[in-house]
Amino acid sequence: MPATERTTLRRHPERSLEDAEQVEAILDEALVCHLGFLAETGPVVVPTTYARAGDTLYVHGALASRMLRSLAGGIEVCLTVTLLDGLVLAASHFGHSMNYRSVMVFGRAREVTEGADKATALTAIVEHVVPGRAVEARPPTRQELDSTTVLALDLREVSAKVRSGPPQDPEADRAWPVWTGEIPLRLMPGAPLASPVSPLAEAPAYASGYARPGAGAAESRSSDGGSSLVPRPPLETA
Repeated sequence: MPATERTTLRRHPERSLEDAEQVEAILDEALVCHLGFLAETGPVVVPTTYARAGDTLYVHGALASRMLRSLAGGIEVCLTVTLLDGLVLAASHFGHSMNYRSVMVFGRAREVTEGADKATALTAIVEHVVPGRAVEARPPTRQELDSTTVLALDLREVSAKVRSGPPQDPEADRAWPVWTGEIPLRLMPGAPLASPVSPLAEAPAYASGYARPGAGAAESRSSDGGSSLVPRPPLETA
């Protein structure tokens, strides 16, 4: 993923993440992206779900969606994903921060129109949210496919940024009488709750043992304040 004018980090360049597998791991772990674009009425940023299949991201929605109608026309977009890993409490107000892993994808979204390709993309989105679910749930009907817009965005122009570790207090602040450190944050699923009309009472293993791929992976700080993340395997997308 070669750097471009839009993907080159100018503030804290040491936090840049350029390894493609680690970038893909962030995309595979997150659940929600924010899709920004310029609509007729002005700038719009929309939260939505997505899935990665190889070097392509897929987003979908109702055919009548303003976002998807605009994007299907081929306008430039910026898709962002952020995983919040912790709160960083420094000695000074100015030094407070957060630990995170983030990815920005720039490009021109294109509409997926072929029915088989749409079905594959929707399967990938279901699998991205709950791995193992797509094979058990009913696949989409032709009418459902026709009423859904699916957009594809290639992973060609990508910027990733990571912060990890404790606060970087300057020497002058280290004697200030206040606790400094990190508060780790993790996404923790609760126990599955069966639908009142579910034909099966017992939750499947992928629900009762649900976890995001790579969640809680070990991190180690580098000496320059950057981060080295343990790579996580890409999510299988049928």
